[in-house]
Amino acid sequence: MSSYTVKRIDEMDTAFGGGMRLARAALGVTSFGMQVEEFPPNFDQYPEHSHDEDGQEEVYLVLRGSAEIEIDGERIPMDEDTCVRVGPGVSRRIFAGPQGVRVLALGGVPGVAYEAPDFSKIEG
Repeated sequence: MSSYTVKRIDEMDTAFGGGMRLARAALGVTSFGMQVEEFPPNFDQYPEHSHDEDGQEEVYLVLRGSAEIEIDGERIPMDEDTCVRVGPGVSRRIFAGPQGVRVLALGGVPGVAYEAPDFSKIEG
């Protein structure tokens, strides 16, 4: 593999009905998780979850649009100028704003070599 990769987000394979762009796999990243999540206006079906079981912490950065992230019951506005880190045992859920939202999600387990989950791999 080359020492660099260039890929347009719209050209990346998707998962979960097109709501997640497999950015990590598309770019060949092996050291941390990275996906681009895209939700239509006012989308509220993002699943509430935590990473209690696997210990992963995540960072969210809005690339386009706006959203709110609910962290342990508190809603926090997100836009292009806001980065949000959520620890592994903390419940989180994203709600898209009126124009929809494109979010870069980065994740990894502190002190542990990254292992890509099956859903984030590109087949073929």
